[in-house]
Amino acid sequence: MAGELYVDHEVLKTFAGNKVNVPGEEAKERRRQVNHLRERLESYIADHPDFDLVKLRASGSTAKHTAIRRRSGEGSDADVAAYLRVADPKVDVSTVLDWLRDRCIEVYGKTKVADDFVPSDHAVGITMRGTGLKIDVVPVLYTGEPDDKGYLVTSKGSKVLTSVTLHLQFMKKRKDAAGDAYRELIRLLKAWIRESKITDPDLRCKSFLLELLVAHLWETGWNGESLQVNDYPRAIEQVLSYIVRTGLQQPIVFTDYYEANEIAPSWATVQVWDPVNPENNVTSTYTELDRQRLVKHAKTTLDTVAWAAHATTKGDANDAWRELFGPTFPGA
Repeated sequence: MAGELYVDHEVLKTFAGNKVNVPGEEAKERRRQVNHLRERLESYIADHPDFDLVKLRASGSTAKHTAIRRRSGEGSDADVAAYLRVADPKVDVSTVLDWLRDRCIEVYGKTKVADDFVPSDHAVGITMRGTGLKIDVVPVLYTGEPDDKGYLVTSKGSKVLTSVTLHLQFMKKRKDAAGDAYRELIRLLKAWIRESKITDPDLRCKSFLLELLVAHLWETGWNGESLQVNDYPRAIEQVLSYIVRTGLQQPIVFTDYYEANEIAPSWATVQVWDPVNPENNVTSTYTELDRQRLVKHAKTTLDTVAWAAHATTKGDANDAWRELFGPTFPGA
């Protein structure tokens, strides 16, 4: 009897519901905390000689509904983009994160301690001690362009054009066409990579890359077959096969908001282009070793999935999938 009868779409769907997806009450609490932060910042923040808060937008995985349950010690639960008006996008913004941190501290006053506000390279992380929730407030320089276009900034003062609105529309367009399984497939792949990094901390594969790989295969299919979003074992196999067969050496470009010939010249090892910015290769820092490591890991995982499909017992099939998702699988 084939293993696919033991670990099929419904088994993975149940696992996602029980162990991967953010529970409804937790998602509601995240939205409440984000809205609370937005309301307090909008009503309290003072004018600054160089920066002026224009608006805040929920962003990242939580806004796109591709977030997974956070484990202790992991990153943020939610992202908020803080749009700051500047007259000149070339202004020196190397201190903007410190300025934003000070504004966040002012908002919460004595209800929190300084250690609850931690700037990173691109955001101010705020920890809510009562719930343990973490929110990253990401500064975006806003120059009045439409569709919430603005420039993400880092502690070193570098700037990257982005648009929270267009990124959300990019995801929504594909989810609307594919159905809810589209986003749940992404969440399962994120759970796989999270588990993989426990074994190999040097493995590089950002969540955004997984989202874009799924988007690419949704558009193009793989090996003459459309992406099987309603058959999770097959869809995961397709994504893994794409990584292995292409070696991630084929550029991935989306033409929702610009033409393919607008992408910037690049000699980067891996080229996966931001859907809203033709000058931003989101994998530009991946080295040849990073590429080889990810491709090799995808090959090992693909072999495991193939073995599971032919397992003769439920226990063997579950053991194989446990290599992807960890000891909580199947989690029923």
